[in-house]
Amino acid sequence: MSITLEEVAHHIGAQVCGAAKPALSQTEVQGIASLADANQQQISFLANKTYAGQLADSDALAVIVHPDFQEQVPGVALVVENPYLGFARATQLFDDRPQAKPQIDPTAVIDETAIVGDKVSISANVVIGAHCSIGDGCEIGANTYIGPHSSVGQDAIIAANVTITHNITIGDRVRLHPGAVIGADGFGFAPQAGGWEKIAQLGGVRIGDDCEIGANTCIDRGALNDTVIGNQVIIDNLVQIAHNVVLGDGCALAACSGVAGSTTLGKQCTIGGGAGIAGHLTLADGVHVGAMALISKSINSRGAFASGTAQMPMAEWRRSATRFRQLDDMAKRIQKLEKQLKEG
Repeated sequence: MSITLEEVAHHIGAQVCGAAKPALSQTEVQGIASLADANQQQISFLANKTYAGQLADSDALAVIVHPDFQEQVPGVALVVENPYLGFARATQLFDDRPQAKPQIDPTAVIDETAIVGDKVSISANVVIGAHCSIGDGCEIGANTYIGPHSSVGQDAIIAANVTITHNITIGDRVRLHPGAVIGADGFGFAPQAGGWEKIAQLGGVRIGDDCEIGANTCIDRGALNDTVIGNQVIIDNLVQIAHNVVLGDGCALAACSGVAGSTTLGKQCTIGGGAGIAGHLTLADGVHVGAMALISKSINSRGAFASGTAQMPMAEWRRSATRFRQLDDMAKRIQKLEKQLKEG
């Protein structure tokens, strides 16, 4: 892979600055590294001003920086307003993911009623059910299953060992990582004497365009209506999305978080790792939930929310936990004292 500094600058939309600018069209870049680790054939970036002190000693060929820091770069500065976005775009030039060839492995099982688009790559042991539709330019990894009446949009990348059940709709340019399960039954049961009666899950799942869904994440099908994932939603590994959840465009959910059934998140919400959202709630646009938080009430305005207790030494936490158990008794005593004071 041969990429010039000129190509990098053009791809990220950077202005090239520096007293000793090389011949950009002939200077090759071999990769990207941190400021501390980059060599003279690699570029780096400064997205967090905490690391600005490393600029002077970095051996990087060029550094992606905000205009405020361009004078501190000893060599070439690739100046952009958003260095982290510039870094993200630069990594795309060096993506070493193996490129699949447009071909269908002979071990794949594709129902005769399925429609497969042009330039599609289907790997070994893939199963595609009846009346499915696979868009142009898709990649489907080994051992993946796509159930009847499901559709996958154009240029989607479905990794190995993904399960997509029946009546699922997946948009364009969606990426599903290994082990993701889309459309398993929601957790719906009616209690009866001595046990439970299963509620048939009659809805499906609709995933919008440009979404990314992490490894071993589960998105359950709806009980009656569909579970809906908006456009440009990113979901980390090991996330649980229950039946009839609606995630607005641009939401981001970190690993091990969970959203219970029939909850709706507005646009551009972010959910921290390990956080839990209770069922039948509504979160407004732009709500940010901290890691390990439990959200048990609807949130009607944008903002940041957290719950639980902060990290503290074990002995201190035990004392606090003991006092927490005493709060109800203390509240009753305070009410009694307030009543006595009022009565004179």
